[in-house]
Amino acid sequence: MATRPAYDPRTVLRPPRRAVASPTVRRRSNAAIPVALGVVVVGLVLSSYSLLLCAFLGVVLLGAALSFLSTRLNPLSVGFYLPVKPTWTAIGVVALGGLVLVAAVYLAWVHGTAMIVPGVRVPKP
Repeated sequence: MATRPAYDPRTVLRPPRRAVASPTVRRRSNAAIPVALGVVVVGLVLSSYSLLLCAFLGVVLLGAALSFLSTRLNPLSVGFYLPVKPTWTAIGVVALGGLVLVAAVYLAWVHGTAMIVPGVRVPKP
């Protein structure tokens, strides 16, 4: 009767191989959020000086949000191509910031609390 030797040279005891995890690549970025929040704060401060400046910044933010939806061009930095697209949250924050500035201009216009341009007050009804 043939017996098997205690050590079989073909048998290798090692743990099973696991799939190597590929490094994660970020496809979207949140970098636009702090820039948008900074533009909103500057716009609200400038609204006490001139409603046109605040309205201009609000329209710029709304245009930036629309641009972020379609391309990687960053209208907040001229000539800069984004390596990754912004996240949906970042696009929403930029659009919301633009709406906040436009709403602030509208409310200041309706209530007559700010100047259209320096030295020209909103006429009160």
